[in-house]
Amino acid sequence: MALWYEKHWQNGYQIGIWKIDETEPYFLERLELNDSEAVELAKTKGRRRLEWLASRYLVHHLFSDDPAWDRIPMHKDEFGKPHLNDAEFHVSFSHSYEFVAVILGKMTVGIDIQKFVPKITALERKFMRKVESESLSEKTRLEHLHLYWGAKEALYKCYGRRRLDFKQHILVEPFGYQAFGQTTGRVIKDGFQQTYEIIFMKTGNYFLVYALEKT
Repeated sequence: MALWYEKHWQNGYQIGIWKIDETEPYFLERLELNDSEAVELAKTKGRRRLEWLASRYLVHHLFSDDPAWDRIPMHKDEFGKPHLNDAEFHVSFSHSYEFVAVILGKMTVGIDIQKFVPKITALERKFMRKVESESLSEKTRLEHLHLYWGAKEALYKCYGRRRLDFKQHILVEPFGYQAFGQTTGRVIKDGFQQTYEIIFMKTGNYFLVYALEKT
């Protein structure tokens, strides 16, 4: 078992991170896939198959204390956003190298996990607003950019309808760099406007960021 991190139900959400040390048979023997899931898996190739299986198994693990949730079928809507069938919970996935991350929430949620990669600077002009870039310092610039990128990825997943410009439609309240903290973010597009709480943390060589809808 390779559960790497788990945050139990708190304020309406729960998080799990799984370090993939297993092979496909490990998950296939423990998952009961419905027809649509089996079709989706059949279309998934390469390393993404293992990430797909691990993320679904992690959802089952997070619900393991409730026998009513021994099988939790999922589907994707027309925009590719995952949903739990007939459930009151929202779900979001992310993966990076050997890790997959899942968040379950009673509100709209989004999550992003990513490994540190220096080349992120090449993307800065595509997703950072001027006011956001002004909050960076040279000493922690790379790490800080990962947190901004993760926040915008998480907000993108909350919105769930694609066609968002990370610079124009996804706004993150500028914040100082720290290994653990929070800020707020907004998605604004075509009459839609929603504010989210953003929580972030750096652990080892990875950055975890998740967003929670504010009511």
